[in-house]
Amino acid sequence: MESRVSDAVATEAERASGEDRTSGGAAPGLAGSSSLGAARWKLLRQVLKQKHLDDCLRHVSVRRFESFNLFSITDDVEREAAEEFGAWVQYTSVFYPEYSISLRHNSGSLNIEDVLTSFDNTGNVCIWPAEEVLAYYCLRHSDAFRDLAVCELGGGMTCLAGLMVAISADVKEVLLTDGNEKAIRNVRDIIKRNQKAGVFKARKISSCVLRWDNETDVSQLEGHFDMVMCADCLFLDQYRASLVDAIKRLLQPRGKAMVFAPRRGTTLNQFCNLAEKAGFSIQRHENYDEHISNFHSKFQKENQDIYDENLHYPLLLILTKSG
Repeated sequence: MESRVSDAVATEAERASGEDRTSGGAAPGLAGSSSLGAARWKLLRQVLKQKHLDDCLRHVSVRRFESFNLFSITDDVEREAAEEFGAWVQYTSVFYPEYSISLRHNSGSLNIEDVLTSFDNTGNVCIWPAEEVLAYYCLRHSDAFRDLAVCELGGGMTCLAGLMVAISADVKEVLLTDGNEKAIRNVRDIIKRNQKAGVFKARKISSCVLRWDNETDVSQLEGHFDMVMCADCLFLDQYRASLVDAIKRLLQPRGKAMVFAPRRGTTLNQFCNLAEKAGFSIQRHENYDEHISNFHSKFQKENQDIYDENLHYPLLLILTKSG
């Protein structure tokens, strides 16, 4: 079985040629490294064998930079027996500690079925830095969401940013989405748990599987939202155009999209080019928040071994429909 699985994955892995979530353009200091390539192949073998990453592999993984430290994480007070997906934890905003929510983290491993049959598992691995920054930004500007219908695309296993809108803003509706069914099953459980705790201010909160390239998924929500947002969703070449199309169709005529994403080589610029061709006007912000800018400068000076601006520092894009 393992040999057949390895053969099935090999073609895609070789096509990627070391381009995982960090790809779309060569990352400085990473491209062409044979040792890093070998380490990534070892990572793949361990996923197929149902093993957790060892410390050595974590060191060479491009996932070394994990967080801007915008949220504190503690064990959930209502601890339960270990579940298939992972452990429940409490996420609390460092700068706005009145906002806290219970989340369930991934256990840290993907099985063979996940790798071969699921749509884009990157959101099942962790909460990526750009999602964390988007979540913080939503808290800081919660008044901007008043009375809006909001949709988060590609929110992964937690849809953290959308949840922050739902607990902090007097918002009409929040829809949390991802293209991966396993991720949305977890999001549904998160919603249920926090509804029981009474933490949501949103008048309505729900979740669904939404693939940007699926006509049915997009058409049933066409023109429904005042705000669409996503974080670090621009790196997959085969879905970039579909993402632009989905954003355009989901937004009502005067709606806006808020996108946080690092440059990741040329992927951000490619997205902007597609968006402009689709009729969007784009505002691009590199210095959009004092705290984030300060963290960015600090990491550049003190954490050069793990922090790469190209991969980790999210820019802010505001998209509006032209005309």
